[in-house]
Amino acid sequence: MSRPIRIEYDNAFYHVMSRGKGRQKIFHGDDYYHAFFQCLQEAHERFSLQVHSYCLMGNHYHLLLKTPKGNLSRAMRHVNGIYTQRYNRLKKTDGSLFRGRYKAILIDADSHLLEVSRYIHRNPIETRTPIVNNLEDYIWSSYPQYMSKSAKCPDWLCRDEMLGMMGGRSTYKSYKKFVSIGNSKEIEKFYDLKHTPAMMGDQEFKEKVLAGVDFSPECSVRSAREAVEVEVILDAVITMFACERSGLLKVSRGRQPRNYARWVAMKLCQSHGQMTLQKIADIFGVTHYSTISQTIGRLNRAMVEDDRLFERFGVISQDLTP
Repeated sequence: MSRPIRIEYDNAFYHVMSRGKGRQKIFHGDDYYHAFFQCLQEAHERFSLQVHSYCLMGNHYHLLLKTPKGNLSRAMRHVNGIYTQRYNRLKKTDGSLFRGRYKAILIDADSHLLEVSRYIHRNPIETRTPIVNNLEDYIWSSYPQYMSKSAKCPDWLCRDEMLGMMGGRSTYKSYKKFVSIGNSKEIEKFYDLKHTPAMMGDQEFKEKVLAGVDFSPECSVRSAREAVEVEVILDAVITMFACERSGLLKVSRGRQPRNYARWVAMKLCQSHGQMTLQKIADIFGVTHYSTISQTIGRLNRAMVEDDRLFERFGVISQDLTP
């Protein structure tokens, strides 16, 4: 079966959802929620991703996103990929976390944006057993920040566009009333479909999108990934660690400070360059390939203790992923 087409263009809105593999929990406490927020912050800074509404629900999440640069796939690869690494680190586990790729529904902002935001924010009370009595009490949703101008908001949360659609003076009260009314039957019917469509909007919106956007089916990273050239890997490490090329390739004799940049480059040559240990040894001027294996092992142990090193490796790894 072919994979759903991912349509991307500048300033598009999406309802993005992702669920834990086997319906397992993806958030186990405050540290996990904050780790996910950190991923959203980074996606906002690096890819200009805008988060307009969110709700994190234990074993899944909902995001209402805008992509000023038309780069949803790139931004979400960072969010899900880096969060999986942080989850595994917190949980002291390994392996994939999410059930396949995320679901992204392209939204006709003119007609459905507010309704999707309401649907997302109502999640904590629309469950079989409501999680809270009052939506304002659910702190892992952006709804509390929509209740007051003075509510503390992270830099990556954008309320103004949604509230501006309410009109009038008391936009916060108007939005609260709008959410309290409940989801429309049209929205409930849409999300109850067994296979949720890739777009939410009328026929005119769909035809306009399909006629005006250059898109292609997204390929499986695992099946289509090509080996990354060594020069690309070295450039990425040099940029991240602000080091010299000679410092990566030169063999230092005697006791020296740990050259983490060199170690990271070796590991990436193995994981993303798909190189043999002997080839990596040749590139880095190492006498025996077993030294490469030992160095990568030391790096893995160092990343367990050093959060900054762990995250720097994760960011480079994501950047090198096609």
